[in-house]
Amino acid sequence: MKRLVLAALMLGAALAAGQGNPRKSDSEREYEMRGRSEPGVALPAPPAGELIEFFVSSASSFRFFIDPQSVSLGADGAVRYTLVARSRSGAENVSYEGMRCDGSYRVFAIGNDGGWSVIRQSEWRRIEPRSVQRWHNELYLRYFCVDGIIIRSPEEGLNALRRGGRPDFNNSERAN
Repeated sequence: MKRLVLAALMLGAALAAGQGNPRKSDSEREYEMRGRSEPGVALPAPPAGELIEFFVSSASSFRFFIDPQSVSLGADGAVRYTLVARSRSGAENVSYEGMRCDGSYRVFAIGNDGGWSVIRQSEWRRIEPRSVQRWHNELYLRYFCVDGIIIRSPEEGLNALRRGGRPDFNNSERAN
């Protein structure tokens, strides 16, 4: 009997800690356990209106969108935005990210049931050249950091997304 009570208490503690939540993946639970968020980064409202789609690759099984209400320029020189990746079946991955024109990006939060789960102690990572899973490459090269130069305003980035690229982008350089 003592073993059953102990097992029930351990299961209850695991569920309370979010370890038994079947709606969260292992990576979501890992992100939530990492520590603290970067100070001074305010999370936007989760995406609720019209999104702007941008092309990544015909080989991708996902479509990619930016929430126009979330695009901002940080005092640290980073473009911040909410990224929505939607599968053909309609499943969505939502993240709030930052991108620097030194070729790095960082994920600040993951969308979770209409809210945000902050990713604590995430690091700025290099945007690696890729032929698949290249949404960061596209945002960097075509929309937010053409030739390593940051957009001057959120409106400039949004206009580039709506037009399919910044006017100073050379379409012949694009690799699908």
